[in-house]
Amino acid sequence: MPSRKRIFVPGLTFHVTQRGNNRCATFRDDYDYETFLWFLRFAIRRYKLLVHAYALMTNHFHLMVTPESTACLSRAMQSLGRRYVRYFNERHVRTGTLWEGRFRAALITDERYWLTCMRYVELNPVRAGLAKSPESYRWCSYRVHACGGADPVIAPHVLYTGLASTSERRLETWRNMCAPAMQAQQLDALRKSIAGGVIGDVIRSQIPQP
Repeated sequence: MPSRKRIFVPGLTFHVTQRGNNRCATFRDDYDYETFLWFLRFAIRRYKLLVHAYALMTNHFHLMVTPESTACLSRAMQSLGRRYVRYFNERHVRTGTLWEGRFRAALITDERYWLTCMRYVELNPVRAGLAKSPESYRWCSYRVHACGGADPVIAPHVLYTGLASTSERRLETWRNMCAPAMQAQQLDALRKSIAGGVIGDVIRSQIPQP
């Protein structure tokens, strides 16, 4: 089956995911997570991507990135994937593929759902049972946006910085926005739109309006 052509609009963000082959573990210990983030930093510098949020899970990862072009995104993800697989196979004495096909990228076309998507990404570790609270999970960007932690991977997005006029108020606003769990209906609509390749009007059409 041919790959779906990616939509690209300058200045818009993609939600990127990639899973382990047959749901195998893609990160086995802290050093794996740290190495992946190091390779990610290399890729975003070389291929001119802005990473706004991420969550590294046991057998997959989520990124929110704004590339200069679709070519930049593809080259960055290919570079990241190749480098990490080579490292992972050598370190864990294995051979063969690690990822389940090519990465998936859904374009976020609606500002209203940009922050919804970031909330979805950063609360993933809690929903998956990897942490009791998002701030306790190391391999996620939540602590940058909610606690003021430093992270060389993250480039703040204007929709996040526009939440408040001061850093302290932005952190508090984001904590408050992330405090309630996302509703099952909203999660289902978001996941369907991610699978379809576009986040925005698809979500609006699937969530009943009050």
